[in-house]
Amino acid sequence: MLRKLYYLLPAKMRFVARRALFLPIDLWDSWTGKRADMVPPKGMIFTGSGDFVEQGKRLLELFKDIGGLQPDHRVLDIGSGIGRSALPLTSFLTDKGSYQGFDPIEKGIVWCKKNISSRYSNFKFDYIPLKNDLYRDDGASAANFKFPYADNSFDFVILTSVFSHMVSDEVQNYLKEIERVISPSGIVFSTFFILDKESTSRSERSSFKFLYPDGDHWLMDAKVISANVAYEKEILFEKIIASAQLKVDKFYPGFWSGLPKTSCKDFQDILILKKP
Repeated sequence: MLRKLYYLLPAKMRFVARRALFLPIDLWDSWTGKRADMVPPKGMIFTGSGDFVEQGKRLLELFKDIGGLQPDHRVLDIGSGIGRSALPLTSFLTDKGSYQGFDPIEKGIVWCKKNISSRYSNFKFDYIPLKNDLYRDDGASAANFKFPYADNSFDFVILTSVFSHMVSDEVQNYLKEIERVISPSGIVFSTFFILDKESTSRSERSSFKFLYPDGDHWLMDAKVISANVAYEKEILFEKIIASAQLKVDKFYPGFWSGLPKTSCKDFQDILILKKP
């Protein structure tokens, strides 16, 4: 119910509503000095849920354990938000490694430049104003966006809760661009909502379900297209990913559809992608 009410708000008002909701906590944390260094106020965080710092640490462990992230890797964080993944990476990547993030929400990029790039010269952030009706009503099309990075620039690409908010032509374009900018041995850590017979059956018994077919994907909310987007497994693996000259190396189902949390790595499904 709260999710549906949130989606009823105009994109810009969703940020205002969150800021207002957490204002008392943020004021208290500021007065008491409770908020840690480089951690944004709760009202400014627009991606993810739970404890910002702990979620970042958990993601870093997944990047290392199932993605094979190394301290000297050149990392591209697509949808870098307000630094949830960047923050723990500051204590993991060495001077030989590097981090590049980009996001369509300017306030997140401004925060990261001020609080992270100012301390770590090998951490850079780009503001790319792309349209996405969950976060903004204007901007360029993600389906036609060419990444502003050279071929073979990165060893490790992160997309956490990015493809779950993008429709199929946007996903296809991003995957093709990712294939271009990663090295021959590059690794892609990505999350999706993936539909097969089992996950669909489980989700029918929960409140987290995708009821609206829309081309090569399914929508949770027909009015806010990018709110949550799911893909049928066969179409995703054999059509969308394969057309970008990438392959699925590992697949870890998430607990979004009703699987026990203890048997899953994360809420969303995780795909590790590589070049063939």
